[in-house]
Amino acid sequence: MLITAQNPVTLLGAGPVCVEYIKEILNLAPVLVAADGGAERALEAGRLPDAVIGDFDSLPHLLREKIPADRLHRIEEQESTDFEKCLRAVDAPLILALGFDGGRLDHELAVYNAMVRHPAQRCIVIGSQDIAFHAPRSLDLTLPEASRLSLFPMGRVQGRSTGLRWPIDGIPFAPDGRIGTSNEVSGRVRLSFDGDGMLVILPRSSLSEVMTRLSRG
Repeated sequence: MLITAQNPVTLLGAGPVCVEYIKEILNLAPVLVAADGGAERALEAGRLPDAVIGDFDSLPHLLREKIPADRLHRIEEQESTDFEKCLRAVDAPLILALGFDGGRLDHELAVYNAMVRHPAQRCIVIGSQDIAFHAPRSLDLTLPEASRLSLFPMGRVQGRSTGLRWPIDGIPFAPDGRIGTSNEVSGRVRLSFDGDGMLVILPRSSLSEVMTRLSRG
């Protein structure tokens, strides 16, 4: 691992994200790792990243010179995205990822693909309205009644639920088949899955609860 942290890590991408929200998330996850061009977003927010990881194809030389050399971790292989490089390189209780939605759709889809292929890495992607994360095999959540809870399979997976308006028991989910968007919370939510591959999508107001439930001790 290139970066080992005892506290949650903010992972910043190069996508659109307001400065004030970067600062808000840094209060929750104080270690700042930038994925390549995300370093520019960090500097715009007045924060020097603790580490920059990527192939550096989107980090201008003038900005690179503002960052100490020992914080620059160049990984030149082109078989993975900068986001995935960061997932492989960071060891932390939790990663909060900003700046990875709202830009190029192919980049955003690659982020969700990488999360599913690295299920041991606890990561929450934070967007302008929603958060998304790869579901562990079992998960308990306390959420406001009638709030939205969506499930989107990135592979074939089945599960069981309590606390949802429409239970998922026995449903064979698949990205080219049945999906579980726009479900609703009806009580304390308990989810279990028979394998990896399910994304959970919730309103951004659920971030604190999800952080508590996903953080690795």
